[in-house]
Amino acid sequence: MRKEQENKEQSSRWYTLASVFTLGGISLFIGCLAIISPQVAMEASLRGVSVWWEVLFPALFPFFVLSELLLGFGIVHLAGTLLDPFMRPLFRLPGVGGFVVAMGFASGYPVGARLTSRLMEQKLVTRNQGERLVAMTTTSDPIFLIGAVCIGFFGSLEAAPALAVAHYGGALLLGVFSHFRKQGHSSFLETVHPIKGSRIGAALSAMHRARLADGRPFGILLQQSLQSSLTLMMIVGGLVVFFSAALELLVHSGFLMFFRDLTARLLHEFGLYPGLASSFVKGTFEVTLGAKSSAADTAIPLVDRAAAAAFVLSWGGLSVHAQVAGLMSRTDWRYIPFARARFIHGLLAMLLVYLVWPLFMQKETMSLPVWAQAIPPFHRTLIPTVAWLPLVVLTVIAVIVAAGALALGIAKMRRGREV
Repeated sequence: MRKEQENKEQSSRWYTLASVFTLGGISLFIGCLAIISPQVAMEASLRGVSVWWEVLFPALFPFFVLSELLLGFGIVHLAGTLLDPFMRPLFRLPGVGGFVVAMGFASGYPVGARLTSRLMEQKLVTRNQGERLVAMTTTSDPIFLIGAVCIGFFGSLEAAPALAVAHYGGALLLGVFSHFRKQGHSSFLETVHPIKGSRIGAALSAMHRARLADGRPFGILLQQSLQSSLTLMMIVGGLVVFFSAALELLVHSGFLMFFRDLTARLLHEFGLYPGLASSFVKGTFEVTLGAKSSAADTAIPLVDRAAAAAFVLSWGGLSVHAQVAGLMSRTDWRYIPFARARFIHGLLAMLLVYLVWPLFMQKETMSLPVWAQAIPPFHRTLIPTVAWLPLVVLTVIAVIVAAGALALGIAKMRRGREV
């Protein structure tokens, strides 16, 4: 037993040492590229600052402040008590996870990570639950997906319904699949705790207790919320600028040519267009550049470009990964399970694009894979494209409630049989 513990400690030290040398070497290499091409680094950094100030700051800062206020007022505890019967049997997460899912889907990355880190600090979720919750809620916000990607990059709303269903549906499927991940010694947190009396009354009581436990007056709560949110936005901005400059330097130096050619070969082997390799390579580092690159080549069928964009949005890019890691740094969260989940989410989103494409689009079905052409087309002309977006949101909420109720009923039937 003691020898096994020593082996674990030694392997952990080797892993830490390898990580330090790898990250140090990469940083030194990028620094050398910046010295060689200072003009390229300057222009890329200015573009990163522009994206942060014009897009990310107005989109994320209000949600950061709002999330802090909602935590202080106990709204999270209120929503958690109401959603607890549905979240535990379906995702094996406490009810507060439902609030994080809603906020993460509505406001985009990295708000889900921010809320999860606060829940882990308050001991409302375990490490296992926090890791699965961050993996499921690291998604794009609808404004970026529809406005920037579909309208801005693709030039139309045609791909919006399929892309939204694939992206958010893949996140929910990832959460359902993670239900079967080992929980360790925290299995008691998976059960639905019975509540005496009305659940609404219990939810209001939970909110009141949380507000009393916080104890900060509104003025102090608002001031601290603004201060912490501004600090987080500076961190996010720094990471965006760094990865924007790093990616541009790597592209300018030709270092990424090898990875682009390798990706093109892999895409060709799987029957996809090699021209999409650039979007996958750029999307590995930065989600905006990858999504823009996926829509650039109009000679490629729209369904394939949408599938590439779905992978990039679901993977998130190393820039988003670094933002999530920074927000989770005060917890015992681990990066490797998160990266694995992001890659699986990307593959699921790509698959879902091909699955749901015939339901929304009557054009380009001949460019689909053979197995996807068998899906009967849905007459989307009956409902305008824009009307699909609120319908998709309502459908996702209904699926969570219905699936949670079904899972809860099945669990009760099993317990009845055992008795």
